[in-house]
Amino acid sequence: MSDSEFVIKLNEEVSVSGQLTAEMVDQVKALGVASVICNRPDGEAPDQPPASEVEAACAALGITFAYVPFNPMSPSPTLQADFAAAYQAAPKPLLAYCRSGQRSARLVSALDAQ
Repeated sequence: MSDSEFVIKLNEEVSVSGQLTAEMVDQVKALGVASVICNRPDGEAPDQPPASEVEAACAALGITFAYVPFNPMSPSPTLQADFAAAYQAAPKPLLAYCRSGQRSARLVSALDAQ
């Protein structure tokens, strides 16, 4: 996967980014991304597009999409297991996103530590 200004490549299979919009999905596809995992809970910010909007744009381009929200104030007790399941099921390369990419990177790091 080639680099883009909004994507941080963690390894050959996984990159992270800040908030995606439906309009950005064409760029994601051009980078060779096969799957997207959204780690940003809907409604976190008033200007944030809902995950369903990004999911529809991904579906239109044949990109697999998973919604695994990570609320840092009250993380789900199944968050790591849910992310691991989505990660394992996702065709690679994949892009995980949240507001800044940091939460997604932490989830990927937790997988690597297992």
